[in-house]
Amino acid sequence: MLANLKAALAARKIKQLELAAELRVSPSVVTDIVLGRREVDAETRAKIAALLGVENQAWLFQRAIVPRSVRDVEHTPSPVLAAG
Repeated sequence: MLANLKAALAARKIKQLELAAELRVSPSVVTDIVLGRREVDAETRAKIAALLGVENQAWLFQRAIVPRSVRDVEHTPSPVLAAG
């Protein structure tokens, strides 16, 4: 996840849908970018940074490091729900 990008959008009260419209891409592309599932080329990075008024692109597109223990918890089904 690109937590800094997500935070910058929130701080400026810009919705992902609005960013997608400005970039002329589908909202799912922006979602994939924010979640870190899609690589962003240099031109798009520059556009996003300019739209958000952020000079430090390295900071803006820094990936959040999620500890393995947290990832395991997020993807482990609840025993109560699994028992159905």
